[in-house]
Amino acid sequence: MALPGVLRALMLAVALLVLFLCAAEAGTVGINYGRVANDLPNPAAVVQLMKQQGITQVKLYDTEPTVLRALANTGIKVVVALPNEQLLAAASRPSYALAWVRRNVAAYYPATQIQGIAVGNEVFASAKNMTAQLVPAMTNVHAALARLSLDKTVKVSSPIALTALAGSYPPSAGVFREDLAQAVMKPMLDFLAQTGSYLMVNAYPFFAYSANADVISLDYALFRPNAGVLDSGSGLKYYSLLDAQLDAVFTAVSKLGNYNAVRVVVSETGWPSKGDSKETGAAAANAAAYNGNLVRRVLSGNAGTPRRPDADMDVYLFALFNENQKPGPTSERNYGVFYPNQQKVYDVEFVLGGNSAGGGSSKDNGGLGWQDSGGVSNGNAPSGGVKATSTGEAWCVANAMVGEERLQKALDYACGPGGADCKAIQPGAACFEPNTMVAHASYAFNDYYQRKGRTIGTCDFAGAAYVVNQAPKMGKCELPSSV
Repeated sequence: MALPGVLRALMLAVALLVLFLCAAEAGTVGINYGRVANDLPNPAAVVQLMKQQGITQVKLYDTEPTVLRALANTGIKVVVALPNEQLLAAASRPSYALAWVRRNVAAYYPATQIQGIAVGNEVFASAKNMTAQLVPAMTNVHAALARLSLDKTVKVSSPIALTALAGSYPPSAGVFREDLAQAVMKPMLDFLAQTGSYLMVNAYPFFAYSANADVISLDYALFRPNAGVLDSGSGLKYYSLLDAQLDAVFTAVSKLGNYNAVRVVVSETGWPSKGDSKETGAAAANAAAYNGNLVRRVLSGNAGTPRRPDADMDVYLFALFNENQKPGPTSERNYGVFYPNQQKVYDVEFVLGGNSAGGGSSKDNGGLGWQDSGGVSNGNAPSGGVKATSTGEAWCVANAMVGEERLQKALDYACGPGGADCKAIQPGAACFEPNTMVAHASYAFNDYYQRKGRTIGTCDFAGAAYVVNQAPKMGKCELPSSV
């Protein structure tokens, strides 16, 4: 017996509501505040800038007193660092770790909301002689926190670089280096699990893309719509290089034991706005696209990976400022979102809807905040997002990364209660080919979006859709930019 039209529409609406409610809890986006420069604003001005931009989390590379005092009573959550050069002392002398925690954490807490301590940074890559001291140092720092009754609110971890992996492609082949797996990584993961902490990972798709631009798609690296890459080992399909890198880490972790309860925090990731001639892809437009699309994904609750689709993800962008005294290629001095004069290198927002108080144009993609605009902006800085308006060209497309189940439910809503005209994607019709979920959902979402006048909230579908400003390619079918 066929259901009455009204009842069927109601059931579809309820199904979509359940889909929205079941979407992954959104993660958070913070910033790395490095100070390897001689032209940066004073800490008080920097903290004011962060507040204006809606930045609620910051990761430091030391425990500079003027910075920690400036962060007091701001509500900004802080991760401080015990530098690599202090690992030996912290590992060998519990009294040193206790004194360090008293002086650099307890002295400022709770006015300064210190929530984590990064013990060392990329130790396996930059301080190899300290590798054996890492977990003992972490253990002693945690014991010091426990002695001061701070261990429940301040967590201990240590950022690792992807060079800790012996293999990362395809993601299902991820494995830690033989010299690290049992000697360091397994004890570290045991420690993180026992203390309720998280694994910090520094991941930079830019490096992989720049070194392999002949075989890696720029769209794949920048979270733009792309054909995807199939991992033949797992059968999973990847639509972003960062997802592939993180799943290589998840795979490597799984080979050491059951550590599903240990979350991963992306402690550094970013894209340079400038580079040397051989640093393919280093450009402001690409940096705007990468960081903007990543922020949108995280804050809309769509940061899960194919291996861990329901995981929320906390991410710290690198970095707050361009740092003119960093050694190495040009890119190293051009990862900042801001110039030292506090002007944006490119447009990026740290809140959904682009409602930061820092001035500039408000940018929204219909409830998700950020989307890629191909580096085109109406202002002076390359933009990672556009405002949802009824002027200019804009299209709404499906986000393949949420999976076919969520796309199907959103498609059913758009073509049903949503009122989109979906005749063109029926068998034999003009836009039936390509006969894929992403193509059909994109057509339906775009029709819905255009009919609603591109108003805010009409290209969302619980993160299953987002706005683009370049005409999507769907076989021979052209998606209209108006109806």
